Amino acid sequence: MRLIVPLAPALVGLALAGPAVAINYNVDDIERHDDWHSVTLTLGEERHFRALEQTSYSDSILSVNFTPGVCDLPWLEVRVELEEHQPESRVANLVPGDLRVDHETIHSGMAEFITQRGDRGFYVNFYLDTQVQLIDEMRSGQTLRMRFDRGDEDYWFMSFALAGADAAIARAEQQCEAAD
Repeated sequence: MRLIVPLAPALVGLALAGPAVAINYNVDDIERHDDWHSVTLTLGEERHFRALEQTSYSDSILSVNFTPGVCDLPWLEVRVELEEHQPESRVANLVPGDLRVDHETIHSGMAEFITQRGDRGFYVNFYLDTQVQLIDEMRSGQTLRMRFDRGDEDYWFMSFALAGADAAIARAEQQCEAAD
């Protein structure tokens, strides 16, 4: 399998399989889907399947993650690269967040900002009652927009391209189900 150059920076972000787990996983079975990729993360017998977009920002990766045994409960995560390795694992903040695909439903929930000791990134994990609907909308949309309310009308915005999201998410989900 050929590894394209733009994927190389993502390999750092792919080292973590999910929230609050500062473990390096092996990344393989990489497949490109327009702006997205699908990959398999392994560590011994443990496996996770990830669909990710890493072209919208040079320092951030959006991922949809699947774990065998709970393939029907994927989680959405953003990783943002920081300048320094983090001294401790902690929840840095919990803020209201809104996510929207194109002009579809506004999905409101909470966004948890997490750091991992020894990691140069922070992670944003989302708690949404409508996450399954959001992921379905991502599969047919063009752009995912996010808004985080850090208080006192201090908003942080991000947007991610969705070209290839359908194929990448479908492949990660199928691989998860096959691994069950």
